[in-house]
Amino acid sequence: VALLAQAAGGGVGLRAAGVIVLAGIAGSQMFNALTALMITKSANAEQARAIMFWLLGNMSGVRWPDVLSALPAAMIGLLACLWHARALDAFTFGSDSAASLGIPVRRVQLLLIGTAALVTAVMVSVVGAIGFVGLVIPHAMRIVVGHRHAILVPASALAGAVFLVFADVVSRVIVPGQVLPIGVVTALVGAPVFALILIGKRTSP
Repeated sequence: VALLAQAAGGGVGLRAAGVIVLAGIAGSQMFNALTALMITKSANAEQARAIMFWLLGNMSGVRWPDVLSALPAAMIGLLACLWHARALDAFTFGSDSAASLGIPVRRVQLLLIGTAALVTAVMVSVVGAIGFVGLVIPHAMRIVVGHRHAILVPASALAGAVFLVFADVVSRVIVPGQVLPIGVVTALVGAPVFALILIGKRTSP
């Protein structure tokens, strides 16, 4: 996604954000298609159903060995963000402002994006793709604890864990006798909340 955005010309401000979003959509669609192709060619109907259910997020099969394998990745991601909390604070005002404050922009961006990709890959391999947790929770916690990343990062990690446990409980009880994928619950809650956050930012002075 980063390479595609760079090849598209990048830009600054809203244009840069728009290019990254479009590159992300293109990459997501391509890899979703490859995943569907692999499932179709290698799995029978029952296996394909189980795989698609898992891809929407499912914690029912998670055991302590899975937790022990995911914990190091989570700690690496958390510590990397805390170590670069000052740089993340500077990025709030844009890349140019961060560079003027002496932040090595490219190096920090590559490190943090690479770390985020690693942590995401490990977590998805354990519980599947559960959307909107990492998108909504940090924005919501920014309203609660402010913009300083030394506080925002651990607060987001804790709130995200609590929200995920809550979503898992709801997915098990909302339909009697059936377990919904957690991604369905997080999307149903997260999409409206994220829309409200965007509207709130739009209307705020």
